Amino acid sequence: MSSAGLSRRRVGNQSASTSALDDDWDSRSPSANGSVSNVSTQLGNGGSAFEGGSKIAFDPRDLERDNEESRAGGKMPRLTIMEEVLLMGLKDKQGYLSFWNDNISYALRGCILIELALRRRIAIVKDANRRRIPLTERLIEVIDDRQTGETILDETLRMMKSQQAEKLGVNNWIDLLSGETWNVMKIGFQLKQVRERLAKGLVDKGVLRTEKRNFLLFDMATHPVADVRTKDSIVTRVVTLLTATTSTVPPAALDKDGTQCRAMRAVCLICAAYAASVLDNAFGRLTYEDREAAFQRSDEILGEFACWPFGSGSTTSTPGSRRRESSRIGMGSTGVVSGRDAVLGLVQEVKKEMNGEEDLGFELVAGVLEVLSKLDSLL
Repeated sequence: MSSAGLSRRRVGNQSASTSALDDDWDSRSPSANGSVSNVSTQLGNGGSAFEGGSKIAFDPRDLERDNEESRAGGKMPRLTIMEEVLLMGLKDKQGYLSFWNDNISYALRGCILIELALRRRIAIVKDANRRRIPLTERLIEVIDDRQTGETILDETLRMMKSQQAEKLGVNNWIDLLSGETWNVMKIGFQLKQVRERLAKGLVDKGVLRTEKRNFLLFDMATHPVADVRTKDSIVTRVVTLLTATTSTVPPAALDKDGTQCRAMRAVCLICAAYAASVLDNAFGRLTYEDREAAFQRSDEILGEFACWPFGSGSTTSTPGSRRRESSRIGMGSTGVVSGRDAVLGLVQEVKKEMNGEEDLGFELVAGVLEVLSKLDSLL
């Protein structure tokens, strides 16, 4: 038989088999037999299926995630806040953090609490007398123990759930997660190898890759940037927000449309990166004057959001207040007005995302930011 005839025969067999599959599918479709409820029941029970046909596999957690996003009015971001902070601190080609950075580990633990609060898993305990207690000492409780899909977040959530009988404050939890405690009974709450685990998570998401680099006497796994566009988008958002000259928050400074708490996430990214001493990595293309103005804006944002309610930082004394005042004197009145308007505009955008004036999740975020504002490098 000629090759042309053989080819026509194969095509004919494929068409026949495709037609048979289509007919078989139509005969089993919900619209043909009116069994929509049966299909829904079978899918809800876990695996799948059309009656008499092959099963359709799916993960029930995807349905939970969809329900969570619909209730919260937005979708989850691709990267968590701690992953974005770590990514900003990594050297693109070398794939490791600065060996002299002592703040990033502590800041990452704070970001874990912030991420759980923004995902509405934890919040400040609702107590009428809590205002008598300093913000950083207010107690935290788990309000939703469903898994998030992020390993470190779920591990932290389980530990906090196990500690519900003895609730701890914001500062206490950050200390415990960082291993900064003398209590031998609490040492098991320390989260170990957070930076390496976050880096491996970014490798799984295709943002980083893994290489081995020789450092004199030993080899160390490094994680150079594989997806440059993802890091560039984070840097662009940060620089856009810190160089804005209007009271309206630029859309380019926020995450993608539909993401939960876009303005609050932008604020937390700025403050956490500033406290972790990785913010200067985003200012490589700015002039010296613009860099100083961006750092001043970061300090002002941290001052306005490291207090509760948000926006009352101008009337309170924070560790960075002396630096802000000296920066304002150096900038002059014109720079102060422009920067002040931009920060106040950001405060208004964040307040729109709150669940009322007494949003206990955002109150927890304020407590974490106050703890981060007291790191030694910011004094």
